[in-house]
Amino acid sequence: MNLKRGGARRRGPALEDALLDAAWDVLIEHGYQGFTYEAVAARAGTSRPVLYRRWPQRDDLLVATLTRFWRPIEVPDTGGLRDDAIGFLRAANAERAPTITLLNAQLADYFRDAGTSFGELRDTLLRPARATAFETIVARAVGRGELPDVPRSPRVVNLPFDLLRHDLLTTMRAVPDESIVEIVDEVWLPLLGAPGDRPDGQAPQAAG
Repeated sequence: MNLKRGGARRRGPALEDALLDAAWDVLIEHGYQGFTYEAVAARAGTSRPVLYRRWPQRDDLLVATLTRFWRPIEVPDTGGLRDDAIGFLRAANAERAPTITLLNAQLADYFRDAGTSFGELRDTLLRPARATAFETIVARAVGRGELPDVPRSPRVVNLPFDLLRHDLLTTMRAVPDESIVEIVDEVWLPLLGAPGDRPDGQAPQAAG
């Protein structure tokens, strides 16, 4: 990658984007062990000090690279709690499955060395003070009167995505659609105390 385009040297955001593009290519091709300042600088056609000035530590460069490519998934607003939840999980399954499985393999050394996990890394990539998708979905349902306005544990609210992510990392492939529906109907809605509104007319079975 050449940092000059059209005869002019890139600066500011354009330069940073080009550097992160090069860093992403290195990460995908060589994994965390090959994700070095030297490799990224060579791919970008620049020098290591250019990278050091922006990201003093390798992990700073890693987080910046992942943040650029970890784009948020749009939260559906169908007017119904169940449809919003299933719609989001389907979108996350389609968009995240390839990335999660790839990064889990390429970052295995990072997770081991840092003593962290993919879930903790994902939390780092979320924008500060930004509500999670399921916090948004539940807040909308409360506003519509579908759910009572009572305190809820973040673990319960975010359980659907946590279960989806667990299945993605366990199987290293996309989650079957019937499993997505089961997560919502048989696990999450009963925990929330939501009234049954399944299209087959059957209320979700109570947990336990």
